[in-house]
Amino acid sequence: MLLKGLRVLGHAIRDEPHMFAISVVGSVLFSLLTIATAFVSGAVVGRVAVPAIDARHVVSGSLALGASAVLAVSLGKIVGIVARRLGAGAMQFNLQARYRRAVTRRYLRLPLAWHQRHPTGTLLSNANADVESAWYPIAPFPFAVGTVVMLVAAVVSLFVTDWAMALVGVAIFPALLGANVAYSRRMAPRVATAQQLRADVSAVAHESFDGALVVKTMGREAAETERFAAKAAELRDATIRVGRVRAMFDPVLDALPSIGTLVVLVVGAWRFRSGAVGVSEVVSVTFLFTVLAFPVRAIGWVLAELPRSVVGWERIRHVLDAEGDTVYGATELTDAQKPAALRFDDVHFAYRDPDGDRASDVLSGVTFDVPAGRTVALVGPTGSGKSTIAALAARLVDADTGSVSLDGVDVRELTQESLVRTSALVAQVPFVFDDTVRGNITLDRAGVDDDAAWAALRLAQADGFVEKLADGLGTTVGERGTSLSGGQRQRLTIARALAGAPRLLVLDDATSAVDPRVEAAILAALRRDDAQQASILVVAYRRATIALADEVVYLERGRVVARGTHQELLATAPGYAELVTAYEKAEAERERDGTFDEGERASGGGLASTEDGERVLDEGSVTA
Repeated sequence: MLLKGLRVLGHAIRDEPHMFAISVVGSVLFSLLTIATAFVSGAVVGRVAVPAIDARHVVSGSLALGASAVLAVSLGKIVGIVARRLGAGAMQFNLQARYRRAVTRRYLRLPLAWHQRHPTGTLLSNANADVESAWYPIAPFPFAVGTVVMLVAAVVSLFVTDWAMALVGVAIFPALLGANVAYSRRMAPRVATAQQLRADVSAVAHESFDGALVVKTMGREAAETERFAAKAAELRDATIRVGRVRAMFDPVLDALPSIGTLVVLVVGAWRFRSGAVGVSEVVSVTFLFTVLAFPVRAIGWVLAELPRSVVGWERIRHVLDAEGDTVYGATELTDAQKPAALRFDDVHFAYRDPDGDRASDVLSGVTFDVPAGRTVALVGPTGSGKSTIAALAARLVDADTGSVSLDGVDVRELTQESLVRTSALVAQVPFVFDDTVRGNITLDRAGVDDDAAWAALRLAQADGFVEKLADGLGTTVGERGTSLSGGQRQRLTIARALAGAPRLLVLDDATSAVDPRVEAAILAALRRDDAQQASILVVAYRRATIALADEVVYLERGRVVARGTHQELLATAPGYAELVTAYEKAEAERERDGTFDEGERASGGGLASTEDGERVLDEGSVTA
């Protein structure tokens, strides 16, 4: 653990060499002047105070000289303290900021599949608590480096002054370091457990807050409180175990320098009586032991925090060293003003469990296409793979085998910019930022101004309700769009996708909370000859939506069972006809109950379960 901790500190030095140099110079200056203080004090006592007491007369010149020496050393120590603290503080906070940014950037580059295997609470802990823990020893570290210089200088000074008193220091200092090493070994596993439990508590809290609607509607408040309390109790117990070890070692570490001082007084008195040393030497050595007690603790602080630092660093590296980045190609698509053609060719895909192993096969040999400027509807029972196909089309995930292509080019060969410009996904569960309507639609994208926002809102049949908001486009919609209904959030996220003028629009049951009449108006607007600039792949279950498609792809258990128009599949695919009939009955019941648009409010965040039982990003409009 000690070697691992020193390697972490080595990373810190390489990352912040200038701040480290400033803080170490300040610490060394303070340390050397602390040694000088001991000898200045001894000289003042032996050459000014004792003679004045013996003569019962104070010599003004000697007193002024002694006072000047003490003042000069004190001012130098002040300069050293300021340089050490400013340098160490800047170094620590710079490192925390740098690695928080690095972890966050890494999150954004890692693929959806990686995020699916890691709880949100753990990811939050990585970016916050783990980063703080990794660099916590940085504050005392320069002081500890200066203390090492101080110890070397002190030991040399002790032997120069008197060998007998020096032997006490030689015995005490290794004892202090040995106690600190034993302390670190006892602390390491306990700190690791406590750090993991902090992430677990964060994960439980995040999940409870995120699922507040479910918790309240299902009457699970007491159960959730108990679940959180149990995990919090585990963290409490783990932290207490850390505290017990600290409580056991701290008195020992504090007592050793004091014991050394007492032993030095005894040895010094014996040496003084034998005439080997004078009063100045005894005072200097005793004062040296006294002032060394606190700086020596700086080494203890660093060693004590190294286990916590190593655990935090390893958890950070788990993120920074994670593999599986989405690798983009170098091909740019042309024909930016024309709808894109999408094709799936013998696509196989399986989700992975948290260990990265294949958990379940979702798609098997899926082959179909969406011709440029056409609309294709995906229809199938729950778990048939519709949402996975939508995610593959936007390249949120990559096929295990087979290919997904746009305009004849495999999506894995496209640049990220080309892919983003070409396709947009509107997911089943809409995500709205705590921002204005304008901010949610434009996302600060170049070329997406208010005119483009209003045009997209009109296509999404959302301009009416936005115009009625207090500040129109400038209205803040609240966290996750809490001031809007479910249908309004869905229409807002559709507008977000359309504002970027994609050439392929993927709608993953993106109008489920919208009144059927509004949904029909949205799809009709998208399909108008003067407006349709994008091919459309839509996950659908309403007959009216399906009927508007140029072709229907019917899925069962991750396979394409049938393709054709709605009427053709009704006549040739019994499973399709039965499913659509069931959809119609359910739709009629929902319409009678008035559960569309204003009545339905979606909730959730992060990774959400879709009606296919598959996990996709909870984003209202995610561009690949």
